[in-house]
Amino acid sequence: MTTAFEGTCHCGAIGYTYRTALAPADWPVRACQCSFCRAHSVLTTSDPAGSIEFFERNAGALNRYRFGQRTADFLLCRSCGVYVGAVIDTPHGRFGIVNLHALRDRPQGLRPAEAMDYGRENADARIARRESRWTPVVGAV
Repeated sequence: MTTAFEGTCHCGAIGYTYRTALAPADWPVRACQCSFCRAHSVLTTSDPAGSIEFFERNAGALNRYRFGQRTADFLLCRSCGVYVGAVIDTPHGRFGIVNLHALRDRPQGLRPAEAMDYGRENADARIARRESRWTPVVGAV
């Protein structure tokens, strides 16, 4: 059974619906160690068997930011600055992750975050990892 979890930025202008059949205790919780993620105190999750739908309630509120190897769009609110998730477009589809700190109702029982360092990956390895671990994105972003 799939459960939907909604997340939004602080002002509610952008957000996501994350659908997964995984129990929250089984979600992978990652804390990337790059300077962007550390600055935003990001905790992410994904489910390759689930889905994410990002939305923009206020036209023009969605800001896409690319850095490093420029392989993904990091989605931030233009109004309040909150980072809600990231999206990558590949020949195999569109995939994403969500920032758990943006969840409206954070579920009980989440695992402790695992510190991740992706700094040694080249662009091809990074894309392949994201295609295999990130969640399929549905709808327009």
